[in-house]
Amino acid sequence: MYYILTTIHILLFSWAFYNILYFGVKPSKSLSWVFICFFFPFIGVFIFLLFGINRRKIRFFELKEIKKRKNYIKNSFNNKENKNSYELKSVKAQKISNLIYNNTGIHLNNNNKVQILKNGKKTFEALFKAIKNAKEFIHLQYYIIEEGEILSELIELIKQKRKEKVEVRILYDAIGSYQLNNKIKKEFEKIGVEIHPEMPLKYGNFIFTLNYRNHRKISIIDNKIGFTGGVNITDKYIKDNNSLGIWQDAHIKIEGDAVTSLHKSFLKDFFYATEIDLSKEAKYIKKYTTKSNTKVHIVSSGPDYEQAVVMQQYLSFINLAEKSICVMNPYFIPSFSILEALKIAALSGIKVTLVLPKKSDSKVATYSMYSYFEILLKAGVEIYLRDDFSHGKVIFIDDEITSIGSTNFDCRSFEHNYELNAIIFDIELTSEIRDEFNTRKEKANKINLKDFLKRSNKQKTLERLCRFLSPLL
Repeated sequence: MYYILTTIHILLFSWAFYNILYFGVKPSKSLSWVFICFFFPFIGVFIFLLFGINRRKIRFFELKEIKKRKNYIKNSFNNKENKNSYELKSVKAQKISNLIYNNTGIHLNNNNKVQILKNGKKTFEALFKAIKNAKEFIHLQYYIIEEGEILSELIELIKQKRKEKVEVRILYDAIGSYQLNNKIKKEFEKIGVEIHPEMPLKYGNFIFTLNYRNHRKISIIDNKIGFTGGVNITDKYIKDNNSLGIWQDAHIKIEGDAVTSLHKSFLKDFFYATEIDLSKEAKYIKKYTTKSNTKVHIVSSGPDYEQAVVMQQYLSFINLAEKSICVMNPYFIPSFSILEALKIAALSGIKVTLVLPKKSDSKVATYSMYSYFEILLKAGVEIYLRDDFSHGKVIFIDDEITSIGSTNFDCRSFEHNYELNAIIFDIELTSEIRDEFNTRKEKANKINLKDFLKRSNKQKTLERLCRFLSPLL
C-alpha cells in the first residue's frame, strides 16, 4: 500500500511540477508551489489545483465563465474600433491612459464631475441621496453585503423606490457576502429586486471558482451617477465594534461620461451571473454629460483579460512618477516587480510614501506586509502606520494623477480577483486627495529603520513564515 501511495504521489507531483515549470509566471511563487506539492502529499496538489493553476496560460483549465466573459468583452461594447478619444496634457498621463485602453478596450472619458468621498459615512450619505432621487433603475454591486444598520436603511430606501416602479438589481460576491442570509435575499426578491451571487460555490464547480472572487464595489443610478472605491455595505464604517476600530476608506461619486464605462463593468458581471444581456437596451448605456471636464479612465481587471491589468497600472504609476509616489492601501504585499519598482523610484530620488494600517483583519497578511518594510526602508521609502484600519485603496503621483478603487497591493488583486479602479487626471482633485493623505499621515506613526531592526526574533520569524506564504495570498 505504501508503494502504491508513493507512486501516486510522485505522479501527481510530476504533473504539478510540469505545470508549474511551464506555466508559472513568478519564480518565488513557483518555488512555493513546488514546496507545497512535494512536502504535502495529495493535499498539496489539490491546493495547487484550487489556487495555483495559471488559467491565463493553461487553456484546459480555463473556466467556462472566464471564456464567457472574454467572448462578451470581444463581442459587446468593450472593443477597440476607435482610438482612445481624448488627448492628455502630460506624456506620463497619456502613457497610462494608452496602457489601460490597449489592455481593456475601455476609453478615456472626458466631461466628468468627480466628488471625493473621504470615509464610509460620507459615502453612504451621498449614495442614499442618489438612490432617493432615482427615476429609472438602481444597480448595486459589492464584495461585502452584511446585516446591520446600513443594510437596513438601504432596504427601506429600496422598498420605497420599488413602489415608484424603479428597477433594482444587486450583485454580491458569494464568499465576501457569506453572512448575507436567505431571509434578507427573500426580502429583496419579495419586493421585486433582482439579487444574484457571483461565483456561487456549488457542487461540481467550487474547486474552479473558489479562488476567483469579484472584489468590485459599484453603484449606478439611472446611468447619471456612479460610485466606486473601497467601501462595502457594512456597519464597520460607522461602528467601532472590534479591535480594528471604525474602518477608514476612500470612495468617489462620478457624474458624466465615465458613468457609462463604469456601468458597462456592472452589465458584464450581471450577464455573467444571469446570462441576461442588458447592454442591448439604450437606457442602460446612454451617456449623460456634464459641464465639468475632469478626465476619468475606468480600469477593469480580472482573469478575463489577457494581461494583469491593475498590476500594470500600478507599475506604470510608479515607473512614470517624476517627483512623488503616495500609496494608501490595507493589504500591502507587493509582487517582486512592484517591490523593485518602488525601490528604484526611492533610490532615484523620488519621494515614496506609504500609509498603511498597523494591523488588519488578517494576521498572516499583516506579518507578511511587515516582512517587506526593512527592504523598503533601506531604499529610502517612508512608511507610516495607522492605529485604525485604513481600508482605502489609493495611489497618486506627482500631485497630478490619482487612482481610487477596489484593488489591493497583493497577488490576489493582481492575478485572481475581478477588480475596478478609476484613474482621475485632475490636479485639483489630486490635491484634495493629498490633503486627506497628509491628514491621515500626521495621525500615523512613522517607522524608523534603526528601531524597526530591533524587533524581536519571534516577530522576524513570523514575518518570514508569512512572507513565504505571501505569493499564495
